[in-house]
Amino acid sequence: MPVVEHEIPAAPVTGGPGQYYFGYYNVSPWDASGRYLLALEADFFDRPQRPDDAARIGLIDTRDGNAWRTLGRTRAWNWQQACMLQWVGPAWDRGILYNDLDGGRVVTRLLDAFSGDCRTLPLGTYCLSRDGTQAISLNFGRVHVTRPGYGYVTAPNPTAGRLRPADDGLWRMDMTTGEHRLILSLAQLAELEPKATMDGAIHWVNHMQFNTDDTRFAFLHRWKRPDTGGPWTTRLLTADPDGSDVRIVVDDGVMSHFDWKDGRRITGWGIAGAVSPDRHYYTWDERDGSAEPLGTDVLDCDGHCSFSPDRRWMLTDSYPRGDSHRRELILYRMADNTKVVIGRFYSPPDTAGEIRCDLHPRWDRTGTRVCFDSLHEGRRRMYVADVREVVA
Repeated sequence: MPVVEHEIPAAPVTGGPGQYYFGYYNVSPWDASGRYLLALEADFFDRPQRPDDAARIGLIDTRDGNAWRTLGRTRAWNWQQACMLQWVGPAWDRGILYNDLDGGRVVTRLLDAFSGDCRTLPLGTYCLSRDGTQAISLNFGRVHVTRPGYGYVTAPNPTAGRLRPADDGLWRMDMTTGEHRLILSLAQLAELEPKATMDGAIHWVNHMQFNTDDTRFAFLHRWKRPDTGGPWTTRLLTADPDGSDVRIVVDDGVMSHFDWKDGRRITGWGIAGAVSPDRHYYTWDERDGSAEPLGTDVLDCDGHCSFSPDRRWMLTDSYPRGDSHRRELILYRMADNTKVVIGRFYSPPDTAGEIRCDLHPRWDRTGTRVCFDSLHEGRRRMYVADVREVVA
């Protein structure tokens, strides 16, 4: 099988007394110049957040000994996706955004990382378009209840206890004016080709992402019976940014992490029933739901997948393997089905569930470096590995 072991040195870029991380895998922490990385700093790592816990937002200067500069604080954060901290496109050079709590509601802060100028928008951001003009938002309080670790303990939940509310779901927000409206409700989604498993189930949405040209976005629609404590059911849908032309792409009950390969194709871990009953990586065409398996004989674990800027490589990871409790850091070349394991990192078994530290690997904007979070040295830190000798 085309599996290559090629360990790449990974150096920490955070060295202070705190616990440092960036969060999720599908945005880059680097600015356009490649000099600065964004990160969060916390005072603990071994428990879920409490309502009075705040994290510090900072800038790492890689040309000044990885010096840390605090930019602000947030009380809307979690261990898996942090506070949606990211650079604002299309320049990715000065503006950053992050979620915060203001007056008892989740809001977006738009901050100039160098002048300190800041303005506030009335909804929190879940995913931002690549051109920086629009965002999709959701009820972070509802997600905190249905999927701890992905919402905010501080977020209000006005639809608590309601299974499929018509006034909750996905919102679109204009990033210039802050104007926003509900574009898809949970009631609408529950009524879209309903399943028997939806009877008596609570519904929510998660994991939204714009495609490569900002013309569509994808999201997960999930539901579970609140009285059973059992697993949830998932399907992958896409829509125009105004909520129109909704398409069910994956409807086989299982869908996890994904990334847009281009404007119409999505690669992720799930089940493509028409192709195989097995959980695996597939690439779906969002126009018709057709699917092709990817890396069938080499990629055997759900991971946090994203494509290099030139779309030649897929970066992903694994969950802890066996008794070693080590997570793999993986580069996968689609052209010849080659998996390159570039590192293995210990994951303490006592940091599981919502406080776990997945690697969540991210590309830089040139496709030559990757950044990831890890606890393998005893505390939460961010690491950078230069992968140009592999991807060249």
